Amino acid sequence: MPVHAFIFPGQGSQAVGMGCDLAAAFACAREVFEEVDDALKQKLSRLMFEGPAEQLMLTENTQPALMAHSLAVLRVLEREGGFRLADRAVVVAGHSLGEYSALAAAGAFTPPQAAVLLRLRGQAMQKAVPAGVGAMAALLGADMELATAICAEAAEGPEGREVVEPANDNGGGQVVISGHKAAVERAMAIAKAKGVRRAVLLPVSAPFHCALMAPAADAMAEVLEKSPPAPPLVPVVANVSAAKATDPGEIVDLLVRQVTATVRWRECVQTMVGLGVDSFVELGTGKVLSGLVRRIAPDVTAASLATPAEIEQFLKTL
Repeated sequence: MPVHAFIFPGQGSQAVGMGCDLAAAFACAREVFEEVDDALKQKLSRLMFEGPAEQLMLTENTQPALMAHSLAVLRVLEREGGFRLADRAVVVAGHSLGEYSALAAAGAFTPPQAAVLLRLRGQAMQKAVPAGVGAMAALLGADMELATAICAEAAEGPEGREVVEPANDNGGGQVVISGHKAAVERAMAIAKAKGVRRAVLLPVSAPFHCALMAPAADAMAEVLEKSPPAPPLVPVVANVSAAKATDPGEIVDLLVRQVTATVRWRECVQTMVGLGVDSFVELGTGKVLSGLVRRIAPDVTAASLATPAEIEQFLKTL
């Protein structure tokens, strides 16, 4: 029998049309989208299905949208396939905002609660740094040790020390860095000089997962104090610690710290493999995480479920 971990995508996986075929095929999927629409007092589902892309790309829309699609896939598995996450999963995990989706899948938040938290998270992250001040870049062909050294060197600029830090350790030689735009650009130049294969500026609206996000972390601490999670039905492997968490108080602390901390995705996958996981199932838009998993742990299987056909095929394997 496969040992499953269910994983949930983060920002960058969104696309116009996400969830549309699922909503057309299953009333229970439509229920999830309607619950999220009602919680946000916005027709987010219409934006997901029809666009425009520039509105969907706004962080405050992207984050709850990705969660909604992931939870709609899970609802279809539960209602149509007689599937129960707690019976099938050893752990859950998500990349950045996907950690909220993972916690909602495990019963720590309801979909409406997660939608409101992610709307507030997106707004707080966008407000934390004025447009044009920050940037993010992907270093392709760098490991965490090299990326950390590059950031330390690039932080020293002509105007004094600036922020530039590893934001995502995605594995497979991909590390994303984040911080002040000038410092990120210096880091890209240093990376090329040190033989890093490519350094690519990312089209993002703010420098996520670095110290510049401290105001957003403070905002999330306040919000999560008022809306704490319930104990999850299965443990979450947290971005910040790359370790299992089940205690609601610890989960709140990890979610707050996650806003400014590195997403340790490579280590999260290694932790899950160490727990015996040999089957990773990505729920929701895109195939980014399942692709990363294959690079980090080539001996495991990784599937992505977003469409009715993919769900049907997966249910046949259970």
